[in-house]
Amino acid sequence: LFDAMFTIVPLFMIAIIVFRVRSVFNRSKENSRAPQLTVEAQVVAKRTQGTYSHNDGIDGGTTHYYVTFEFLSGDRMELKVSQSEYGMLVVGDSGRVSFQGTRYLGFERG
Repeated sequence: LFDAMFTIVPLFMIAIIVFRVRSVFNRSKENSRAPQLTVEAQVVAKRTQGTYSHNDGIDGGTTHYYVTFEFLSGDRMELKVSQSEYGMLVVGDSGRVSFQGTRYLGFERG
């Protein structure tokens, strides 16, 4: 049983890594195939999602930034944006958001 753990655990970890890489690749491929759209929208929400790690006295972390846009139809879409875009966008801003699939391309106030 102990010897089997040295085989099963690494194989399980490799499978997880392969699944994650494949998932990211497929999402990127789908975004590239999607049409680029620019539509009237309003910023209705903003949020951040952070991770934190502490290894051997070294602190680290990552923060992801998300903005929710509401279209004239009432539909909403949350897109991941850069830190600088996140800082420039304010809830209530109206304009034209450009995106391709789930990839944020930009926002023009108007």
